[in-house]
Amino acid sequence: MSSVPERVLSLVEASGLTRREFGQSIGLDESKMSKSLNGARRFSSVDLARVAELCSVTVDWLVTGEETPLAMAARTTGGHAGAALDAAKLYTTLRADIAGFGYPQSWDLPSVDRVAGGYAAHGRALAEAALSHVDKARQTIATDDLIAVVEEVFGVDVAVVELGSGFDGLAASSEHAKIIVLGTSHMPARQRFTLVHELGHLLAEDDQEIHLDRDVYDKDQKKDPSEQRANAFASTFLMPEAPLRDAVGPMGLTEHTFATLACDLMVTPSALAYRLLNLRLIDAGTCDRYKAITTKVAATIAGQGAEFAQLVTRASTPRPPGLLVRDTYAAYESGATTLRPYANLLGTDVDELRDALESEHGTHDA
Repeated sequence: MSSVPERVLSLVEASGLTRREFGQSIGLDESKMSKSLNGARRFSSVDLARVAELCSVTVDWLVTGEETPLAMAARTTGGHAGAALDAAKLYTTLRADIAGFGYPQSWDLPSVDRVAGGYAAHGRALAEAALSHVDKARQTIATDDLIAVVEEVFGVDVAVVELGSGFDGLAASSEHAKIIVLGTSHMPARQRFTLVHELGHLLAEDDQEIHLDRDVYDKDQKKDPSEQRANAFASTFLMPEAPLRDAVGPMGLTEHTFATLACDLMVTPSALAYRLLNLRLIDAGTCDRYKAITTKVAATIAGQGAEFAQLVTRASTPRPPGLLVRDTYAAYESGATTLRPYANLLGTDVDELRDALESEHGTHDA
């Protein structure tokens, strides 16, 4: 497919619509659609934007025919990873189009030069820089909505998608988008660790197009230097050294204070036990004893069962990327694009959404 009309025609054929129906969907009558596909009329920038919206492709692909590694992976990968890639492709496609309408993603990712000590040391240094970034933004990681903090402080789009078991998340990076896709989970601490693990990949600029993590706790992954760095980043970011030393103090930790600390930090007891061991705040025997505690049991010991239930509910709920939702609606409100991208993000019918938005004023008047 060497031309724009050929690429549009391939999308028409894949859609299952007639040329007339496809043209109507993008605002072209049958005559203009026919002339555009035959090369007698050029598709305008607005035409291409509407085609891109309708078919979940980028305007850049329509113009150049170049397919990104993310798009190719989404097309060829199945299972839970494929579902995550499909979501990432949708969001990065929308990001690219919204950027073209004057609403670019404004990410703010601190970087750190390589430090002595290898990948793990670099991950810890990145975490310290990221925590400083959070402090400067007057935010805190001590919140049950860390996703919102990551979006606001770093400008990264974060989505939570139903993926089933066996896949934790991915990080995707392109010219126009930085995005993290997480799977819904009944284990909020694991989802929280995955979120920060993927943020670590973005900050370290690992696998610039896509980085898949089927299991962030997979022991075999630790052989990969980039995984070592991302895990060191997540551990340091979620469990900063100074607060841990203050919590342990000269008297050490009881089972109750350990469980409370795990709940307050919203991490798994296993992750906390290993972090304390690596900091030499507990011995190997204590680590073995504490890491055997489950997150649910820790919440019971700490008397935080209700709080744990709320975390499970939040982690189990799908969530579109907050920043992309904001920018897409702003682009629609300014007249730069149609309502369709916003409706796609919300997963709702565009006509029903339009009716709801337009009838709201009348409801208030009544």
